[in-house]
Amino acid sequence: MRISVIGCGHLGASHAAAMAELGHEVIGVEIDPDKCAVLNTGKSWFYEAGLDDLLARHVPTGRLRFTTDPGAAAAFADLHFIATGTPLREDGRGYDATQVVSAIETLVPLIDRPATIVGKSTVTVGTVATLQRIVTANAKVAGVELVWNPEFLREGHAVQDSLFPDRILVGLTTAAARAAIEEVYAPITARGDIEMVVTDPQTAEVAKAAANSYLAAKISYINAVAEVCDLTGANVDDVAHVMGIDKRIGHAGMRPGLGYGGGCLPKDVAAFAYAAGEMGAAGAAGLLDSVQAVNRGRQYAAVALITQALNSDVCGRTIAFLGGAFKAGTSDVRDSPALRLADRLHQLGATVRLFDPEAQDNARRTHPHLAFADSALDATHEADLVVIATEWPAFTTDPKLPADAAEHVTTRTVVDVRNALDAGPWLAAGWTVHQLGRPTRTPTA
Repeated sequence: MRISVIGCGHLGASHAAAMAELGHEVIGVEIDPDKCAVLNTGKSWFYEAGLDDLLARHVPTGRLRFTTDPGAAAAFADLHFIATGTPLREDGRGYDATQVVSAIETLVPLIDRPATIVGKSTVTVGTVATLQRIVTANAKVAGVELVWNPEFLREGHAVQDSLFPDRILVGLTTAAARAAIEEVYAPITARGDIEMVVTDPQTAEVAKAAANSYLAAKISYINAVAEVCDLTGANVDDVAHVMGIDKRIGHAGMRPGLGYGGGCLPKDVAAFAYAAGEMGAAGAAGLLDSVQAVNRGRQYAAVALITQALNSDVCGRTIAFLGGAFKAGTSDVRDSPALRLADRLHQLGATVRLFDPEAQDNARRTHPHLAFADSALDATHEADLVVIATEWPAFTTDPKLPADAAEHVTTRTVVDVRNALDAGPWLAAGWTVHQLGRPTRTPTA
């Protein structure tokens, strides 16, 4: 099938590459000429696990190509995915849908035959009805359909989740649109291991907002429980395990830490909370406001733990800060909890020396006031404390790091604010290990 993907950022580039991997002919539209040029070399302009492999496989064959020209996409494809960015509005009142609206207003008049437009960008509840009016007003031919197909991708796993989703959600209104969607996703549904849920566009909008907001609530809840564990001496890992045995709850997402971040959950929860409040759903809005408040408070819990580990305030201390991405598997630093914590420590007078294996350049660009190291080991040089701020395996499971870093630091103290650390090698190398929601562990003989 000939398809286009309009907008080739974290969502669009991954989706375009996955569609090519499934056997479709794909043209991606990226209006930034520099980013488009990079993609046409068979590489991505950002890091996403597995993406460069797919680009290198399909760009040279011509199955996947990129252009800055929407007209080329209109002429080439019969199905058009809209994957442009939707940042949260500065006032927090829903998403800024400017890019989505612009993409549809530009594309629709260029279409000269029946076609299906498939929205993947996350939008404020109620936006699809507006977009449908735009399609109806601007279409030059009959049979231009609008479908809503929200993404449920995890950054760092976007390629894997595109090829092997746990569900496909589609909101549509006509048999023709359903046939087009079934054709494009046939290579996935033919495996027989996932469900395609077909509903109306309004339900698809709400389901996306509700799912991400619930995930954020789950993360925030275990973080709130971690605070109780800190006050009582309980072990949050055991508490989460007991809760997770209950099949109604499950283990996924039950690891306390700095909270959620990135390009999805923060704006998804804020936008859904606002929409709920505007609709008069005071209970839902209040719960979601509380979810956001718990998430914002995690940096203060982390600062308190770091202060405890230092036995003093952080002013004048040097901190080896390992991690800048909002989570492992991506170079994305948007709304990164790690960088929020780094900022707070810097404001309190600490020297924050940061290293991230993939997000280093992005962190340096957005936070030039921080110090940066060329490696994790360099970051620890004469540091008073090591903070694990992003759960990269190189920081959390590599047994060489604690042994090597032990010779560089002034005090063998590590604070894991992600609860992802394999503490064994650190304890064996003489480190004291602090983790949110868990009792402090000291090295044994």
